[in-house]
Amino acid sequence: MMRRLFIGSVWLYFALLLIGPILYLAVQSFNEGIVAFWNEVTKPEALHGFTLTLEITAIVLVVNLVFGTITALVLVRQHFAGRTMLSGLIDLPFSVSPVIAGFMLILLFGPETILGTFFGTLGVKVLFAMPAMVLATLFATFPFVVRELTPLLQTIGTDAEEAARTLGANEWQVFLKVTLPMLRWGFVYGATLTVARAIGEFGAVLVVSGNILMLTQTATLHIYQSYVDFNYVGANAVALTLLAVSFAILTVLELAKAKAAATVA
Repeated sequence: MMRRLFIGSVWLYFALLLIGPILYLAVQSFNEGIVAFWNEVTKPEALHGFTLTLEITAIVLVVNLVFGTITALVLVRQHFAGRTMLSGLIDLPFSVSPVIAGFMLILLFGPETILGTFFGTLGVKVLFAMPAMVLATLFATFPFVVRELTPLLQTIGTDAEEAARTLGANEWQVFLKVTLPMLRWGFVYGATLTVARAIGEFGAVLVVSGNILMLTQTATLHIYQSYVDFNYVGANAVALTLLAVSFAILTVLELAKAKAAATVA
């Protein structure tokens, strides 16, 4: 009896928080028919939002994979003063509101600041342009790759790498042929979570982008603007599209987990 009660409680919880809202979103997206849905997701404004989101996500993914890997290797393989503090700072995006992150970027790159003046003299526009949007998304997504690779590096240890060095491999050969293959599923997890978070980023990007139509308006900002303009079908249609993308990413993650478990077994 208690077992059924617990299972039923879990299903009720998910129905109220996830399944119900998703079904409502789907119904509202097609409230005026498939043609209206298609027209909304293929509007120039929506397509620009999708394209800009994809561009930012691609840049953020590459940067996070590179610097996330380096950071994880430094945290696990190196011992230095401030290591614990650095590890704690990596989790800062989990505890700080994205809106605050965007505000911090404004304080750093505002027109009256040192950095803002410096980039201004070079003719580089940071705020209300792509650079600030990328930086804001990087802030929100940086921990994912690091936190996926760190425990994996701790688990695999250094025995295989030391054996490769003993056989005459140099550091690059060790990294490319020994370390990277053992981290491949960590990369998959970290990349998947990074992409999912990047395409859904809203708060920080809203603050630093200016939400300029056909210029700095991402897909999530387009949803917000459509809702403000009382275009509920447009907002729901684009939101459902992003939800479908997120679901596909989640599916990839689950398949990767299953593959990793089968490999270990």
